[in-house]
Amino acid sequence: MTFAPTDLPMSLDLSTLDLLLCAGIVLLAYFVRGVASFGSALVAVPLLAFFLPLTVVVPVIGLLDYLGSLQHGIKHRDAVAWADLWPLVPFVFAGMLVALYLLTAVDHGLLLRVLASFILAYAVWSLLPIGRMRGSRYWAAPMGFLGGLVDTAFGTGGPFFAIYMNLRQLGKTAFRATAGVVFAIDGAFRLVGYGLVGLFTRETVTFIALALPLMVVGMWVGGHAHIGISETAFRRLIAVLLLGSGVALLIKA
Repeated sequence: MTFAPTDLPMSLDLSTLDLLLCAGIVLLAYFVRGVASFGSALVAVPLLAFFLPLTVVVPVIGLLDYLGSLQHGIKHRDAVAWADLWPLVPFVFAGMLVALYLLTAVDHGLLLRVLASFILAYAVWSLLPIGRMRGSRYWAAPMGFLGGLVDTAFGTGGPFFAIYMNLRQLGKTAFRATAGVVFAIDGAFRLVGYGLVGLFTRETVTFIALALPLMVVGMWVGGHAHIGISETAFRRLIAVLLLGSGVALLIKA
C-alpha cells in the first residue's frame, strides 16, 4: 500500500445502498469511540475499505478522529494523566517517521498479519480471568512507537495506546481523557503528513462533510452510554474491541 494521489478515484461513485452502509459504519465507529475514547478507526477503516480505497478512508477517518480527540481532551482535561502521557509523545513521533518509510519499503500484508497476531494474543489474554497487570512508564517507548507507526500507516494504532494506558491502570475517565489528548497529538502530525502527500482531495473533503454529522451523533450517544458502564465492563469492552480489530486486520491482510 502506497499513498499516492494518482491512486484516488475520480469520484466516490457509490450507490444509495453503499452510502447507507457507509453511514451505518461511521455511526457505529463513533459510537464505539464515544464509549471507549478509541476504536473508531478499528471499526471504520477495514469496513469502509470494502467500499472506498484506503487513500480516501485513512485521511477521512484520520481527520474525524482528530476532531473527536479534541472534544474528549477538552471536555475531560482535568482528568488527563499528564505524567503518563508525555513519555509517549517522542516515541509516537518516531513511529510516524518510520511509517513514512515502511509505506513504500515493506510488504504490508506481512505487517498486517504480524500486527493482527499481536492484537489477538493480547485481547485473548485480557479476557482471561487473571489479575490486572501493571507496567511502568518505560512501556511508553514500545507502545508509543508502535502506535505512531501503525496509526500513520493504517489509521489503526489505537490498541497500542490502549495497552499502555491499561498497564498504567488508568480509571475509565482518565483513560478517555488521556486517550483523547494522545490521539489529538498523534492526529495533528498525521494530518500534516497526509496533506503534504496530497491525500486531501475533493473526494475526501466530500466524504468528510457527509460523515461529520454522523460522527457527532455517534459520539454523543456513545458518551452517554459510557456513563452507565462499570469499570469491569469497560475493561472487557476494550478487550473485545482489540479482538475485533485483530480479526478484521487478519481478513484485510
